[in-house]
Amino acid sequence: MDVTTIVFALLAIFVVWKLRSVLGTRTGNEQPPLEAVRRRTPEPTADDNARTVVRFPGAAPDPAKPAETPDRRAAWLRIPGVSEKVLPGLEAIADADSTFDPKTFIEGANAAYEMIIMSFAAGNRAALQELLSKDVFESFASAIADRQQRGETVDTTFVSIDRTTIEDAQLRTPMAQVSLRFQSKLITATRDRSGKIIEGNSDKVVDMVDVWTFARDTSSRDPNWLLVATEAGA
Repeated sequence: MDVTTIVFALLAIFVVWKLRSVLGTRTGNEQPPLEAVRRRTPEPTADDNARTVVRFPGAAPDPAKPAETPDRRAAWLRIPGVSEKVLPGLEAIADADSTFDPKTFIEGANAAYEMIIMSFAAGNRAALQELLSKDVFESFASAIADRQQRGETVDTTFVSIDRTTIEDAQLRTPMAQVSLRFQSKLITATRDRSGKIIEGNSDKVVDMVDVWTFARDTSSRDPNWLLVATEAGA
């Protein structure tokens, strides 16, 4: 064996030794590379995908990152619909739930408001059941049943939401509650069995004011908020 062959053999042994020292050896019992991630971030379930009430989009922030930032209040006050009086409640909710953001919440609440109004008009109990608390759902379902028994139908066109204001926010650990005032425009008409309009006007846009309260258990992994109370606003 010549000197060149001996040198290359020694180099090969050295390279193999370095690779083993850096990468280690496989024993056959290694976890799949994503296993640890899956344990920390479970795959979404069918229930998670079915519920669509005020869901916060995007990944949740790092739990280790403090929710408080020096200019958080100033940033929130620039959001249309947020006032000084509700800041303490919003901060308490954000401290309990690092995913909470007033701007995203208002956007989700607007979507839920329209969805609930249209589902009620259409008599869609299945959709309402995913959006409402048990007590509110029973009230809505009863009104739908009475309407159907009388043979009435409701034609509703959702025109716009002109303004949404957070009226109140509070945390009663672990439950968070936020009340919002919705100022919207609708076209709605109720017809009897014969198709005659008995309430509303199919050609007239009406202004609506509603104060709705949404709630969520901040200790739950379910990110959705449910409608727990409704009242007509002044």
